[in-house]
Amino acid sequence: MALLNTLHIAHLPEDLQVYLSLYDEVKNAGFLQQQLLQGNSAFEYAFIDASIIISSNHLLAAVFRAANDWLNGRMKSKNVHSEIVFCLSMNNNIVESFRRFGISPATTSLYAIKVSRTPSVNAATVQQHLSNSIEGKPFPFEESAITRFTDVRKVKKTYKLTDLGRSKVRAGREGGAGKGKAHEDARLANGDNGEEEAERKELEIMVLGLMALRGAT
Repeated sequence: MALLNTLHIAHLPEDLQVYLSLYDEVKNAGFLQQQLLQGNSAFEYAFIDASIIISSNHLLAAVFRAANDWLNGRMKSKNVHSEIVFCLSMNNNIVESFRRFGISPATTSLYAIKVSRTPSVNAATVQQHLSNSIEGKPFPFEESAITRFTDVRKVKKTYKLTDLGRSKVRAGREGGAGKGKAHEDARLANGDNGEEEAERKELEIMVLGLMALRGAT
């Protein structure tokens, strides 16, 4: 059974529903991709590779932008679900956005997102369809699960932020030079988790900025 979240996003109409599920250990991503390529309307979802999402803010920023453009007739792709994938990109290459952010046969963790203003498309129908269609293990949509599936190196490479954090690492090494093993043990005991969290937050901010810049062009 899918763990389906029904989201109401601020500044969007109250009757616009966003349904979202997160899956891991997905065994039929190739089948799902084929349904999209064949234009099967029953599979009109945004299927996004979970490894490329850094946080809930990252994902929901794309959902908000796509839904807003859909409502205002500004979409650049064929429907609101393909627009969600496109809105994750930092450039205007639609084909590239699907290659970088959409699913492939190799995808093992993914987000399935459905946007609707139609009463017949509701939480019950979406949950049933996803449960019947995705062969995978559902996870709750919360930060601990999101970060579990993020490939930070992949995110940096995709958004061309590979130098992020290197200067801090170099500074830390220089600051600890000559202090020996005691300094290193203290750093490992007290600093690494906080440093990782701070770097993820910085990465999130920069990714959101790049997405916004794409939207302004």
